[in-house]
Amino acid sequence: MNSRNLVKLFFTTLLIGGITGGVVGFLARWGEFKPYFSSFEVSSILSTFIWLFGVGLIFSVISQAGFFAYLTIHRFGLGIFKSAYLWNAVQIVLILFVVFDLVYLRYLNFGAGEGISSYIVLALVVLAAAVVTAFFKMKQANGQSFIPALFFMVVFTVLEWLPVLNSNDEGWLYFMLFPLLVCNAYQLLVLSKLIERSQQELAGKRARKQAEAKGNNVKAGELGKGS
Repeated sequence: MNSRNLVKLFFTTLLIGGITGGVVGFLARWGEFKPYFSSFEVSSILSTFIWLFGVGLIFSVISQAGFFAYLTIHRFGLGIFKSAYLWNAVQIVLILFVVFDLVYLRYLNFGAGEGISSYIVLALVVLAAAVVTAFFKMKQANGQSFIPALFFMVVFTVLEWLPVLNSNDEGWLYFMLFPLLVCNAYQLLVLSKLIERSQQELAGKRARKQAEAKGNNVKAGELGKGS
């Protein structure tokens, strides 16, 4: 990918994270911000949205760092295991392990005196978003991309989500989760398009250089004949 499309990916993902954070922040923490809408405090609503937008930008940066770490690890995984089939099997094991931890270990730490259903629901939200994104990635590329996409959407989303998972604040859990899911899904699905566009731009640039070189050669030949 060329630098222009890389910068475009960064700023587009940043904007998506900010907007998603601003919208989801109000919904996830509605009990806290409802009085602003009840009394129609426009200045409070705008200032809160700007703050939520800023936090969404931070979530987006975390998402992008995780995405580029995933790309590196994916290449290392293919290099170490020498087989896409074996690497996919390892990724499936890691997905199952992370989902189990997300439900059971969090329940052990925070679920005293309450049911496990809310912890299962949260894991299902992550899994559902991951499966949908992986399906579209598979349709976009090929069948072999399903497991890597699922791995990224589950494992890396949970890793990026850890600071809030450890605090177990329900409002912050959903506030951070959805911007991460949206940013991760966007980067995963748009990457191949940007790479293809970069290759087309590079091919066009090479074609222009070759045309210019041929033109210069023709001019030089004409000058040589004239002399």
